[in-house]
This record gives sequence, C-alpha cells and structure tokens, in this order.
Amino acid sequence: MFHHLRQDINSIIERDPAARNAWEVLTCYPGLQAIVMHRWASWCWWHKMKWLGRFISYLARIVTGIEIHPGATIGRRVFIDHGFGVVIGETAEVGDDCTIYQGVTLGGTSLHTGTKRHPTLARGVIVGAGAKVLGGFTVGEYAKVGSNAVLLKPVPAGATAVGNPAHIVQKDVAAASATANLFSAYGVTPNGDDPLSKALHGLINHAVKQEEQIERILATMKAAGLQCQGVPECDKLNSDQLNKLVE
Repeated sequence: MFHHLRQDINSIIERDPAARNAWEVLTCYPGLQAIVMHRWASWCWWHKMKWLGRFISYLARIVTGIEIHPGATIGRRVFIDHGFGVVIGETAEVGDDCTIYQGVTLGGTSLHTGTKRHPTLARGVIVGAGAKVLGGFTVGEYAKVGSNAVLLKPVPAGATAVGNPAHIVQKDVAAASATANLFSAYGVTPNGDDPLSKALHGLINHAVKQEEQIERILATMKAAGLQCQGVPECDKLNSDQLNKLVE
C-alpha cells in the first residue's frame, strides 16, 4: 500500500509543476486523497461489503468533490488534477499513468446491470477538463481527449479526440510511440486543430485553386478564338474571409 502511495506522490510531482514536495501532495491534493479512499472502498466492495464500500465512496465525494464508484478499476500512478466534479462509473477502468482533469465524466449509456457500461482508459491516456467519455469502449494507449470533448466512440492509440461530438485526429503508430513519454497538460498537443476546421480550410483552398485554373482555361480558349456562350459570371471566392469563418 505504502509503495503504491509513494509511486502516486512521485507521479504527481513529475506531472504538476505546482507540487513542491510529498507532504504538500499528501495533504493538499484531493485527487490523491480520492484514489486512496477509493482503494479502501474497492476492497470493501470486492469483499462482499458493498454498502460500506459505497459509504466510503460517498464520504470521499464530500471531502474531495470526486466521485469514484467502488466497483471501478483504477491503475497505478493515476493523477486526478484539481479533480472537482470528476465522476467515474462502476464498470470504468483507468489504466496506469493516466491523467484526468476536473469536470471529467467516465459515464455509461446503458441501463443494463452486469454489462460493461463505462469506458476503459488504457495506459497513459490524458482526459482534458470537462470532457465526457460515455460508453463501454476503449481509449487506446497514450491517446488524448481534449477539454470539453464529448467522446462516444473508441480512440486509437496515440490519437487525439476533440470536439462535440468528438472527432479523432489519427496519428501513425511511429508518431504515437515517439510521443508516448511526452506529457501534454489538459490533452493539448502541438498542431491540435479541430479536424473539421482543417478539412474546411483544405476544401476552401482547393476551390480557390480550381477557380484560378478555370479562369486560365477560359482565357486560353478566348485567345484561341473559342467562345463559351451561356456561361454566367459568378462572384470570386474570398478565401481569406472564408478561412476566418472556420478558424
């Protein structure tokens, strides 16, 4: 138990520049306190003392503002930063070295008991503030869920999910392994733009290039004495204005 506690404290000091020493983390970090109390509650839950497990979980919510069902599985060195408003459901699984920020929900979308209703976070997953991960799917190793995302489907390892509903920014396996040991606070990554915004920018720029090509073709035809009758004039695309609309 104390070995796990030392690991938890060291992992928090590594990931939070505001953490000055072990005593401060032990006494002032509700995320650590919630995980310690969850271990007590989970022990009771799996040893047929379910009411006591739920009551310890209830006390932990009052003290820390973090609600973890005693049936949930929490790995080692999990860091719940700030933590207020975090809810982790009964069949949720949180892997080793995961980071969860305030306001996160690992919730279920099914009412059937005895089934896998809540998500599984593989090793090293980062879930940004306010994100909602809903359903019995898996978020792959070292994946990131952006702040305020609403995630309803699996995320591949090393990918980033952003938006509502969340869209996945896919990375190749080599990129995922190369960044596996890099910590990204709140799930923010370099060049982490909304994929829909990127797609719209690409379509706008492509349309502008096509317009320029059509103008050159028409000019060439006119110079050759070929007239295109019945082709109406149209307004030119303002790419700068359109790109600003989708930023």
